[in-house]
Amino acid sequence: MIEVENLGKTYVDEPVVRDLSFFVPEGQVLGFLGPNGAGKTTVMRMLTAFLPPTTGRVVVAGVDLDKDPVGLRRNVGYLPENVPLYPEMRVVEYLRFRADVEEVPRGEVHARIEDVVDRCLIGDVRRQVIGTLSKGFRQRVGLAGALIHQPPVLILDEPTVGLDPNQIIKVRELITELGRDHTVLLSTHILPEVEQVCERVFIIDRGRVVADGTPDALRTKLIGNPSLAVELKGTNGSARAALEALPGVVAISDRGEGRFLLEHAAGSDPREAVFRMAVERGWVLLALTPQRASLEDVFVRLTTREDETVPAAAGEVHDA
Repeated sequence: MIEVENLGKTYVDEPVVRDLSFFVPEGQVLGFLGPNGAGKTTVMRMLTAFLPPTTGRVVVAGVDLDKDPVGLRRNVGYLPENVPLYPEMRVVEYLRFRADVEEVPRGEVHARIEDVVDRCLIGDVRRQVIGTLSKGFRQRVGLAGALIHQPPVLILDEPTVGLDPNQIIKVRELITELGRDHTVLLSTHILPEVEQVCERVFIIDRGRVVADGTPDALRTKLIGNPSLAVELKGTNGSARAALEALPGVVAISDRGEGRFLLEHAAGSDPREAVFRMAVERGWVLLALTPQRASLEDVFVRLTTREDETVPAAAGEVHDA
């Protein structure tokens, strides 16, 4: 659905995006990450035909950027970080305006507005002046505008920035729902959000890809297998061998006084087996705590370097 081959962008003599290639299939929610200045916004502007690339090829929903930039733009719903709304307009007026800009057939405009108002949960403010809305509602109005022409691809740049926790949860739920019907490229600095809504993560640094894979695969490759902290009582010294034999357990560390750290294969979860074993053997289970590296750990490891002269491509990690 999104095909990028050897994409590059240079300003004067300074390369901002360097030889970037990736593919996002239909119906996938991709987390597009990178530190400030990594080139994310530049890439998104090229994917939405607002900025021509210096080199490379971009195809969105079968439309080639070089051959038909206007047609490509029609296939994309773009929500930039700073949503360009008109504060003097009422919400429904803005949506009619967006429908006109996106050349929605006149006979379909009313139904399209009703659809996006319902999906973005803005029915209560549909006749309110945009300038009086909260940040959360403005974000949702911007998203409704991006959806008005029913694009197959959505590109969302920091859609939850500046929102309160309740608003973040609602927008996150909406993105998850949208991912069922659209290909979504989500750029955000809120990494727990990415772990909850994205099937795949793509990280760039200094204009180059440094990681591509599922959150679990990247954690395993960069940080190691997940672990489970177990604390037991009344085992009479018999616990270590029994725990080590559980399915999925690849290593065990005895920390003394009934405390163990079980390293297990990614995708496995030995908690139920540990609980069942404790019941069967009459042990007292005091604690059962997953110890898993976060996506933030992966991000920091990939984008933090002591030597700033190290090329961005060094240490690349890819996982299909």
